[in-house]
Amino acid sequence: MNMGTLLHIDSSVRAANNPNPNHDSISKNIARRFIDTWKQNRPDDEYIYRDVGVNPPDFITQDWIGAVFTPEEQRTPVQKERLALSDKLIAEVTAADIILISSPMYNYGMPAQLKAWFDQVVRINKTFDFDLSRGDFPLQPLLSGKTLIIVTSSGEFGFEKGGIREDSSHLAPHLRTLSKYLGVDTIYEITSEYQEFDDERHRMSVTNAKDRAEIIASELSASPSGATN
Repeated sequence: MNMGTLLHIDSSVRAANNPNPNHDSISKNIARRFIDTWKQNRPDDEYIYRDVGVNPPDFITQDWIGAVFTPEEQRTPVQKERLALSDKLIAEVTAADIILISSPMYNYGMPAQLKAWFDQVVRINKTFDFDLSRGDFPLQPLLSGKTLIIVTSSGEFGFEKGGIREDSSHLAPHLRTLSKYLGVDTIYEITSEYQEFDDERHRMSVTNAKDRAEIIASELSASPSGATN
């Protein structure tokens, strides 16, 4: 079995375990089920972990954009340092075969901390290039061949296609849109809902999400490269 690299990004501001279990991050614990299963089946794989909810990347700034659009050979030491975190985060994405992103739904979208991570990673001439000769679609991803597992947790429900809140979800659709700039070809989604209702529907949703995480991890980790083609 070939070794692979798994990149795991958590984005909830809550810890996975708290003195009050009611405050435990649901998305992080679902993701943990996936990771535990993966590591059990593929203990030799490289595992890269970032908790951007607890340790958020810097927001991009005008100076950051200026450094990005300065030709690499002309960048000052200050500009190179300004892009150092972005370079490191992009290197982690580039190395990954499997990317797991867990995210709660905050105000119907992703946490600002996760958006900050994407803003550092989706970068011209690193994860995409730009060519107006392509007409109305000048942006083209530079990475490919990766598998993404999206784990989400929401307080309400019915955000799926045809659901009663289909038009209100800006979390999974945003992640799907941005995924191509991570080099993603295949996406699996794991969803927990009903948190605000704190009823049997919520408990079942969490249980089903954890079970699905374990099943997907088992299936993917059984393939030779740790991913599907």
